[in-house]
Amino acid sequence: MPRLSDTMEEGTVAKWLKNVGDKVEEGDILAEIETDKATMEFESFHQGTLLHIGIQEGEGAPVDSLLAIIGEEGEDISGLLNGSAEGGSSASEEEKDTEPEAEESSADDDSNEAAEIPDGVEIVTMPRLSDTMEEGTVASWLKNVGDKVEEGDILAEIETDKATMEFESFYAGTLLHIGIQEGEGAPVDSLLAIIGPEGTDVDAVLKAQSSGGSKSKPKKEASKEEEASTTEDTSQKEATTTTTQDGQRIFASPLAKKIADEKGINLADVKGTGDNGRIVKKDIENFKPSAQPAAPATSDKAAEAAAPVAPVNLPVGEESVEEVKNSTMRKVIAKRLGESKFTAPHYYLTIEVDMDNAKASRAQINNLPDTKVSFNDMVLKACAMALKKHPQVNTTWNGDTTIYKHHVHMGVAVAVDEGLVVPVIKFADQMTLSQLGSAVKDLAGRARSKKIKPEEMEGSTFTVSNLGMFGIQEFTSIINQPNSAILSVGAIVEKPVVKNGEIVVGSTMKVTLACDHRTVDGATGAQFLQTLRAYLENPVTMLA
Repeated sequence: MPRLSDTMEEGTVAKWLKNVGDKVEEGDILAEIETDKATMEFESFHQGTLLHIGIQEGEGAPVDSLLAIIGEEGEDISGLLNGSAEGGSSASEEEKDTEPEAEESSADDDSNEAAEIPDGVEIVTMPRLSDTMEEGTVASWLKNVGDKVEEGDILAEIETDKATMEFESFYAGTLLHIGIQEGEGAPVDSLLAIIGPEGTDVDAVLKAQSSGGSKSKPKKEASKEEEASTTEDTSQKEATTTTTQDGQRIFASPLAKKIADEKGINLADVKGTGDNGRIVKKDIENFKPSAQPAAPATSDKAAEAAAPVAPVNLPVGEESVEEVKNSTMRKVIAKRLGESKFTAPHYYLTIEVDMDNAKASRAQINNLPDTKVSFNDMVLKACAMALKKHPQVNTTWNGDTTIYKHHVHMGVAVAVDEGLVVPVIKFADQMTLSQLGSAVKDLAGRARSKKIKPEEMEGSTFTVSNLGMFGIQEFTSIINQPNSAILSVGAIVEKPVVKNGEIVVGSTMKVTLACDHRTVDGATGAQFLQTLRAYLENPVTMLA
């Protein structure tokens, strides 16, 4: 894989123009390779027969990875291919050799360790009580070691990343061991507690559990745990209580409430057998509607208040997502902009420019034969001239030194399908407005069609990003390092302005300068913008 630009670290094969077995001449195009800046044709420096393709179309690989092998027709290349993967193959063979032994050993260990855990002993782990939970903290234990535990009893209150929730037991027995004390936190699936028959040797269970011994849960119990976990995930409530019509509180577990809702059972009619009269799952399952007590007489107002509320029709839809592989260009853009934003201390300065004279001057210039300039061309020209007057803005931070650029190479941000590229206009300060316009049009067009050369996107000393054509009035940009500043150009808008003490309709444009505070101080950036505004509000000065 060749290095086709100075910043290229990885390439993606967009298309192969030769197939295995094809004759290749020196200078033939082998493939189109997508770099971090453009898709470029890669030509062969050798002649012969294409014997092997190492990177398929659409796949990416680091620079210097095996791209292809060219040689004599019928030549044996197995030695080359095996040699390139010698380390991996030997390691693979070693893994294969040791794998059966490891599996045997693992199987033996598992069987031994599982046998060490007595029947009826259950390992309770830190549950995942929300979809984003990675760690939980035990707020309080509601059972102590030695206490009897019934299925549905609340073991502990666990603090997640979203709420403090009650965690109920899915097993019956004696609480033999507490693995996480109150106030302590632990990752999901850590040992929380051990429940089993009274008198069980806890040390043996802990030893088996720590060495990997485990017992598979019966399907029924696993489904119970999944059902309860799902219920608690969706509820995410700090308390599991409801209220009767007379205002008294009814304590019920989330699973009990869910089953009651499904069966249409009123919790006020159920007698709880859990702690403090709390309603648990078995109370709902054992509830018989025939034993339901008669409802007490109520007044007309109470009956009216207790009348069922009509259900609310909520929208029902199907969630869908699509995962798209990031192109090499998109990954490099993310990397470069992230490095710039988090290493260079950005600050922003905004001014409003009177564009009435600029509009009039542009109209006069465009009336000339074979001449066409845009407002963006005028901004580029004004920036180039302002940089010559304020060289501190035309710099690069270099750690112990600051590099002053005595030339002006203007970067122009251009949006393409895959992201953003920055063609560079060399020596922009020496160009006329019409020359700038032609250069921008040419570079932007070739950038969008992926025909631009890497060297045409290197060496900028200052960058301009213009979103005015999209109606954006004001925005900020991330500095295109190693530049020290970038100018964000908004749209020209008509609005009431004050001129000569009177309110009139005027055309204004906002521009925002993002500066690297390591090289450009606030006063320096402000002075640069003052000079820029002077040029734009009096375009004739740029023609002098």
